[in-house]
Amino acid sequence: MSLPAVQTTSVIYRKILSRFPQDMSLAFAYGSGVFRQSGTTHGQMGSNMLDFVFAVDDPVSWHTMNLMKNHKHYSFLRYLGPRHVSNVQSQHGARVYYNTLVQCDGRMIKYGVISTDALIEDLFHWKTLYIAGRLHKPVKILVQNDSSKLRAALVSNLKSAVTAAFLMLPESFSVEDLFVQIAGLSYAGDFRMVIGEDRSKVLNIVRGNLPHFQNLYGNILHECSQVVYKPLQGKLEIDKSPEGQFTQLMGLPRTLQQEITSLVDPPGKNRDVEEILLQVAQDPDCGLVVQQGISSIVKTSSLTQSAKGIVTAGLIKTVSYSLKKLQKMWKGSRRKSN
Repeated sequence: MSLPAVQTTSVIYRKILSRFPQDMSLAFAYGSGVFRQSGTTHGQMGSNMLDFVFAVDDPVSWHTMNLMKNHKHYSFLRYLGPRHVSNVQSQHGARVYYNTLVQCDGRMIKYGVISTDALIEDLFHWKTLYIAGRLHKPVKILVQNDSSKLRAALVSNLKSAVTAAFLMLPESFSVEDLFVQIAGLSYAGDFRMVIGEDRSKVLNIVRGNLPHFQNLYGNILHECSQVVYKPLQGKLEIDKSPEGQFTQLMGLPRTLQQEITSLVDPPGKNRDVEEILLQVAQDPDCGLVVQQGISSIVKTSSLTQSAKGIVTAGLIKTVSYSLKKLQKMWKGSRRKSN
């Protein structure tokens, strides 16, 4: 099964990509500068920052080339060399290195660099749910190599999002309910949803991009044996029996299973994961436990990545970026009150 994604050959994306080293296993653009959210105009969208993620096989080599081409994108860390930059990327936060508030071909951009191995691990296991969470939502795939492992990881990540959402939803729900649940996974526990982000962001993302979500998840829903999918009515029904929920829990990514285990298993008992998940499957609050597990992953990665951002962006850019986020949240609140 191939990953359905929004492909693009738009001139602006080709021009921006041409400014960077081309050795990428995956490159995609995402966010409000790429996909219009409900309540925003095309004019507002055109002034929003363009967000990119570049996955690279060899971060040291890639940063070496990028420092030669774009050394001004980096904070003071550029003076420490590409190996130190790569170490900061891989050993702290969500294992992604962001350069932000970069002027490029008439647009303000932000780009994150992650190793291909770290990306694949996050997609399969939700170790940080940072880049994996961004890929739960529609993105514009700009570059993707022919790696079968990467392709399988991308699809696995989407299936995991559907499974987690099923566990947190009632027996019957709408397609929009499902997509809102999925789009919100990577925001659960993120402190930026309290400070710096529009609180209606998730709903705006989904309502502005329903056809893209349907393209992304349609085949998975049709092929899923645990759901009755009625696309014409926009309705779904899932198996909420303990047996059904146990099957879903066993299909969750490894890190989330471990978080659920630590939430439920009393210290010192050391029961195996399967036994604990069987207990959770019979709990009326099963969905809440799953949500708490996801929140724990997201809270840790969002805090540590934001702290790393102060170093990778530098103090001036960090303050400027934070002010732009607060201003955007304030404008969103004003639009809702008018």
